[in-house]
Amino acid sequence: MTTAPAPAAVTDAASAPPDPRRWLALAVVMTASFMDLVDVTIVNIAIPELRRDIGASFTAIQWITAGYALAFAAGLITGGRLGDIYGRRRIFLLGMGGFTLASVLCGVAADPEMLVAARLLQGAGGALMVPQVLAIIHVTFPAHERGKVFGMFGAVIGLAAVSGPLIGALLTQWNLFGLEWRPIFLVNLPVGIVGLFLGRRFISESRSPHALRLDLVGVALATLGLVMLLYPLTRGRELGWPLWGHLCMAGSVVVFLGFIAHERAKTRRDGSPLVELSLFRVKSFAAGIGVSLTFGVVTGIFFLVWTMYMQLGLGWSALRAGLTGVPFSLAVSAAAAVSVQKLVPRFGRKVLQAGALAMIAGLLLYIWEADHFGTAISSWQMAFPLVVMGIGMGLIVAPLTDAVLSDVPREHSGSASGLINTTQQVGVALGLGLVSVVFFGELDGDLAPGAGGRPVTPDAVGQAFAHAFTHALGWVAGILGLVFVLVYALPAKARTAGEAAGAGDAAEKRDGATADAAEVPDGAAGVRDGDAEVTAGKEAALTG
Repeated sequence: MTTAPAPAAVTDAASAPPDPRRWLALAVVMTASFMDLVDVTIVNIAIPELRRDIGASFTAIQWITAGYALAFAAGLITGGRLGDIYGRRRIFLLGMGGFTLASVLCGVAADPEMLVAARLLQGAGGALMVPQVLAIIHVTFPAHERGKVFGMFGAVIGLAAVSGPLIGALLTQWNLFGLEWRPIFLVNLPVGIVGLFLGRRFISESRSPHALRLDLVGVALATLGLVMLLYPLTRGRELGWPLWGHLCMAGSVVVFLGFIAHERAKTRRDGSPLVELSLFRVKSFAAGIGVSLTFGVVTGIFFLVWTMYMQLGLGWSALRAGLTGVPFSLAVSAAAAVSVQKLVPRFGRKVLQAGALAMIAGLLLYIWEADHFGTAISSWQMAFPLVVMGIGMGLIVAPLTDAVLSDVPREHSGSASGLINTTQQVGVALGLGLVSVVFFGELDGDLAPGAGGRPVTPDAVGQAFAHAFTHALGWVAGILGLVFVLVYALPAKARTAGEAAGAGDAAEKRDGATADAAEVPDGAAGVRDGDAEVTAGKEAALTG
C-alpha cells in the first residue's frame, strides 16, 4: 500500500471521492485519542503509589493531574491552527512523537518535580496531536458517514474515561519488571511508535488554503489569559488564596477581551487570525462550546475525587478501584454508540438533556449510598448509580461533538477542533482547580486535629473522605443542572437525510459562485468559502 500523498495546499474539495484508506486513518487517530484520554485518568489510580514511592504530596498530586490539563488547554488553539497552516497530518505526527517522548520522561521520573515537568511536556504534545483528530475526521469522511464516525468517537471517549483507571490498576498490580507505577506511562512508547508509522502511511494530508501564517500575538494573549485564570485556581488552596491570585484571575478577563479585539483586527488586516471568530456566528458551534466548557468542569471534579475516595478513603486496592469503574465504562460506551445514530435524529437536543438528568439521578443515588453505607459500602452497591451515570454521560459526549462541528466549514475544522478541545480542557482544568474548594477544603476541615471532637483514626479518615466526596458530588450535580439549561441553546431538531442533501446541493452551487464572499446565513447550514460543504451528517447533525 502506498504512503499518504504529499501535503496539499488546499483541503480536498467537498465533491472529491472519499479516501479509501479513511477507516485505517480513523483507527490511528482514535488510538491517539484513546492514548491521550487514558493518560488523563490513568494517573489517578496510581496516587497511593506516587505518594509512597516518590513522596508526592496532595499538592504535587493535584499538579500532576492539573499540570497536564493546563498545558493541554493552553496549547490546543495553537495546535489546531498549526494543523490548518502546516498540515494536519504533519502536526498530528509531531504531537504524537512529543507525547510519546514525554511519556517516557514521566516513566523515568525520580521525584515529583520531574514528573510534574514531564506531565507539562506531555500536555503540550497532546495539544499538538489532539486538535488534528477531529479535523482529520472532518475532512476525511463524507457528511453521510460522519454520524456513525462521531458515534464511534463518542464511544471511544467514554471507554477511555474509565478504562484509564482499570489499565493503570492492572499495570500497577502486575508490577512489571519491578517498575511499580511507571508502566502506566511507559506503555505509550510502543503504542506511539506504531501510531507514528501507521499515521505516516495512512493519513492523508490536509490544510486550510487561507490560514497563511501563525498569529504569534494571538498565541501569546490566549496562553497568558489561560495561565492567569488556571494557575491561581490550582494553587490557591496551597497558598491560602492570596490577593494576587484573585487579581490575576480577574485580570485574565481583560486579557481575553484584548485577545478578541486583536483577533478581529487580525482578520481585517490579513485574514489569518488564531481563532476564526466567525465560527461563533454558527449557532450550533457557539452553543456547543458553552456546553462543552461546563461539562468539562463536571468530569474534572468527578474522576479525581472518585478515585481518591475509593483508594485513600475506603482503602481499596488499585485493582478493586479500577474494576469498580467497569459498569460505568460499559454504560458510557453503549449509550454513546446508540445516541448519535438512533436517538438524536428522532429527539434532537432532548437526548443531551436526558443525559444530564440521568447523570444527576445517578449522582444523587450515589450520594445517598455513600451516606447510608459509610465506609462499609461495596463495589456492587456502587454499580447501579454508576450505570445510570454512565448512560447519562454516553448520551451527552457523542451527540455533543457532532453538534458542535456539524456546521463548521471544512477549511476551519482545525481551528474549530482546537476551540472545542480547549474549552473542554479549560473546563477540566477548572474542575480540577475547584477540587481544592469542593473536596480538599471539606477534607481539611474534617481532618484538622480535634475537628468535631473526633480523633484522627483510620475510620475517621474514611468518614472524612466520604463526607468530602458527597459534598463534591453535590457540586457536580448542580453543574449538570446548568448543562441541562445550556442545552436549550442548541438546535432543537435533527436534520433529515433529504434536508441535508438538499442543503448540500444548494450550498455547493452558492459557494461555487461566491467563493470567499459567502457567509453563514441564519437558519441555514454553516458554509462559506469555495471548498466548503454542509457538514451535517444524515443521521446525526443538529440544526436550527
